[in-house]
Amino acid sequence: MTKPILITGTGVVSAIGCGKEQTLDALLNNRTGVGPLVYLKTEHKEFPVGEVKMSDYEMRKYLNINNDTITTRTALMGMIALDEALKEAKITSEMLPNVGFISGTTVGGMDMSEQFYLDYVNNDNHKEYIAVHDCGSCSEMTAKHFGKFAFITTLSTACSSAANAIILGANMIRRGEADIVVVGGSECITKFHLNGFNSLMILDTQWCRPFDATRAGLNLGEGAAYLVLESEESAKKRGVKAQAILSSYGNACDAFHQTASSPDGEGAFRAMKEALELADIQPDKIDYINAHGTGTPNNDLSESQAVKRLFGDNVPPMSSTKQFTGHTTSASGSIEAVFCILALQNGFLPVNLNWSQPMDDGIVPVHQAVKKELKHILCNAFGFGGNDSSLLISKDMRHETTRHETEGQESHVTGPEVSRPLFVLSAKQISVQQPLSEDWMTQPIEYQTPFNRSIDPSFKEYIPPIEARRMGKILKRAIATSKEAIKASGLESVDAIITGTGYGCIENTEFFLESLSKEGEQMLSPTYFMQSTHNTISSLVAIQTKNHGYNVTYAHKGISFDSALQDAVLQMRLGKINSALVGGHDELTPTFYQILKKGGMMGLDDEMCGESAVSVVLGSKSDNYLCKLVNFKMLHKPTMEQLKAVAADFKADHILTGISGNHKSDVAYLEECKELFSGAKLLKYKHLFGESFTSSGIGFYVAAQCLKAGRIPAHLFVNPQETIDNKPSNILIFNHSDGDNYSLTLLEA
Repeated sequence: MTKPILITGTGVVSAIGCGKEQTLDALLNNRTGVGPLVYLKTEHKEFPVGEVKMSDYEMRKYLNINNDTITTRTALMGMIALDEALKEAKITSEMLPNVGFISGTTVGGMDMSEQFYLDYVNNDNHKEYIAVHDCGSCSEMTAKHFGKFAFITTLSTACSSAANAIILGANMIRRGEADIVVVGGSECITKFHLNGFNSLMILDTQWCRPFDATRAGLNLGEGAAYLVLESEESAKKRGVKAQAILSSYGNACDAFHQTASSPDGEGAFRAMKEALELADIQPDKIDYINAHGTGTPNNDLSESQAVKRLFGDNVPPMSSTKQFTGHTTSASGSIEAVFCILALQNGFLPVNLNWSQPMDDGIVPVHQAVKKELKHILCNAFGFGGNDSSLLISKDMRHETTRHETEGQESHVTGPEVSRPLFVLSAKQISVQQPLSEDWMTQPIEYQTPFNRSIDPSFKEYIPPIEARRMGKILKRAIATSKEAIKASGLESVDAIITGTGYGCIENTEFFLESLSKEGEQMLSPTYFMQSTHNTISSLVAIQTKNHGYNVTYAHKGISFDSALQDAVLQMRLGKINSALVGGHDELTPTFYQILKKGGMMGLDDEMCGESAVSVVLGSKSDNYLCKLVNFKMLHKPTMEQLKAVAADFKADHILTGISGNHKSDVAYLEECKELFSGAKLLKYKHLFGESFTSSGIGFYVAAQCLKAGRIPAHLFVNPQETIDNKPSNILIFNHSDGDNYSLTLLEA
């Protein structure tokens, strides 16, 4: 039994208000923020939306940000919500180096990319915005406004992103890796995803009506919310009170379809059930469910079935709040978690606006104002690909005396530490080298060109041709490497699928942007949109392998794979899972390569760039494995003294660096390695595989295969004179992204 996780600060901005005071007033008075489009410049004026009632200029003024500062609407909203959360929790800028920041977003800086895409392709205008397209950049801009955090990462699981950020932060506190973590998400409305949802024909031209017989689709919204999660010891030491308790949480994969939910709500059922079991709370103790409730025919029926499966004939009061704000997609999990906390504090049930007629075989939601004392609330957030998460938020009852009143205040989540070795059971790659092979160790393909695409195997044995026909290449590579890695691991299945990707399915994103920019907002392809979301990769792997386990995706620049690895290690150390498939997948089109080069992000100097798909299986025990994972650490903007302190726990004979041909980056690697790892032999791999957003995954694969083989090929040594007596006992993978985010991974033979 572990101590509770306290929520000591919250901040929110959405269509119903800037800050919690305005938000509470709207919820209590049933005032929607959904209305005609005002700020987004689009042809589709027929769709009501929940826009934040400020222009970008007004947000900048509110935040005292200069108009020349490069930023995005997603980041601006994030700053507003984060400011309120930090102030409530009494966290100052001086404290931030000991505080983590985990954010969820999917559109990232798409609001700028869709405006300037043709400039990116054809000229040098607005090229300064290229670097803020990705999800991780938005998280870093949000955080940078307040100071230097201890670590930063970004989750991108579509509409469950913020909820999954909350789960990661809670797990870090449970294991003792952090005392305070700020978690949540931010998402603005863009033409890209407005048109994407329209191409799927799930937008309503009227106000949305979740769980109503006449429901016809969703209204999009935007906003941001962050919660400050804190250990009980930390809050007591700082003298801050809990607004609520995060009692538990669950995440599962529906493993059914890229955009549709299963008829029986399998993923939703599993997520809610896990949350109840981990908190040791019986279903009849739940006082209210904040439903995902989008208003689409498929979602509402599926969620209704999941709830009835779990609660039987005793379904608690339940409502959707998306009629207030619109569906805020990636931010919805944290925005609605704040709504739940307000309901706990003020004793009311949020009303399911616009409901009038019961749907067949569905639930009847709360449709009239009700005052009620609440103790335990389930908050659901379900995303594309069947990524389903449920949070159990409880009133702070730690000072009550009876078991009945304190149930759920201490969770049965295993922890804080499970001491056991972690084994790398298998590792497979598709890249610019021979696919699904280790031939590169003896006969590497050498390239003289600065940009190269992957060498693909035949995908017929991994994916039925009728399904593969509409899949992007990155998806095929991910499925092939995943199936091969699981097969080689000796396991029938894995407990978790955790993926890192810097840009996701960028080829489909490019196709959709190209059509949007040149042909306008009519007749856009739903396939391109469906496959543009980052977690399409992880969800399709789950669908293909019929895996309902934990499933998340990280999208944070050059530490995307590292963040996925961190999550896997964390959950295995907690004892929550015994195995995990960790992936690192990125693709690079000729057009996008030129855009990134223009933005100064890739292909500089003698740097060779490429594509790669890596799938690694970690396990807690095995008779046959590649190597052991001994230690792992991530840091954000560390000083040299901080790096030295960490490096003392990562002693190794060989250091695998990210030297790539980018002179500035290479000099940094060499100087840091000289100071941190004096006497160790330096290795490189990007001259063979190329630079990519998840190239650290290739580095992990290379190190694991070398340890298994018991030798390091001569062509990996930075200094050719050091190749004598090169049988490795361990290899340290030393990675940094933009000189800001570092990871150290120690593997042992």
